[in-house]
Amino acid sequence: MGRWGITLPLTGVPVLDHRALVAELADLGYTDVWSAETAGTDAFTPLALAAQWSDRVRLGTAIAPVYTRGPATLAMTAATLAEVSGGRFVLGIGSSSPVIVQRWNSVPFEEPFKRTRDTLRFLKAALAGEKVTEEYETFSVRGFKLERTPEHRVPIMLAALRPGMLRLAGREADGAITNWLGADDVPKVRAEMGGGELAARIFVCPTEDVDAARALGRMLISTYLTVPAYAAFHDWLGRGEALRPMHEAWAAGDRRGAGALIPDEVVDALVVHGSVDECRARVAKYASNGVDTPVIALLPTGADQLDLARALAPGA
Repeated sequence: MGRWGITLPLTGVPVLDHRALVAELADLGYTDVWSAETAGTDAFTPLALAAQWSDRVRLGTAIAPVYTRGPATLAMTAATLAEVSGGRFVLGIGSSSPVIVQRWNSVPFEEPFKRTRDTLRFLKAALAGEKVTEEYETFSVRGFKLERTPEHRVPIMLAALRPGMLRLAGREADGAITNWLGADDVPKVRAEMGGGELAARIFVCPTEDVDAARALGRMLISTYLTVPAYAAFHDWLGRGEALRPMHEAWAAGDRRGAGALIPDEVVDALVVHGSVDECRARVAKYASNGVDTPVIALLPTGADQLDLARALAPGA
């Protein structure tokens, strides 16, 4: 097995209560800890703590939005994480969504591809220690230079769903981060991207209660896949017709009914569920199909989240 990551913090577990788990991760076979940023914890603080609790795992953001921090602030934060982790930090950035960027942070969500590209180009220069004065298409920077240039190069990966961003990630970044795809979708994504590391967040619900797993999966899928970028992603992957009834119900305001219209086979492809052993094997299939870094996003089942994270380790 190659890389094997987990998303922290776990649902319902206080940030500081992860210390013992993080200290065990490398011995269990985990190589990576990745954070997310929506409306819970920020992406960086849990990683700063994890850097002190383990000196072996790699740490990454999946992702930090390119709109909600200024370019210089994002560079400073990345440099700080690189310093406190001893060079084990990977900066994952992306456009995020109109809800997070515009509705919650009051920042116009405009030209997401260009903003992500421009931020990537700025960060590559800034984190290399260059003094940056540049007119990018979506913002400008005048005379910025990090006072604490990272001792180790900071890899930058892009959140990418469709061909344009996947190609940008393969061409100019160190790789791509994707999610909400099935294991059988990986070859198409991998082929479009070309070179670089491919990381995928994989939603894992370790329970043999199929109805409960599918109910949770339907709720999440109807919430995420109705976002335009994810809808377009699944059109490209070939699920447009299967998801059309869900989209029509959602657009008509029938949020509860929308989830019920998602076919079982779509839920089963996008949400890994079953026994712990079955879930581990299905995550491994993503890797065998071309994902370099599968990253488990553990869904709540009512069982102890910390114990489940340990049980899903490749060395368990």
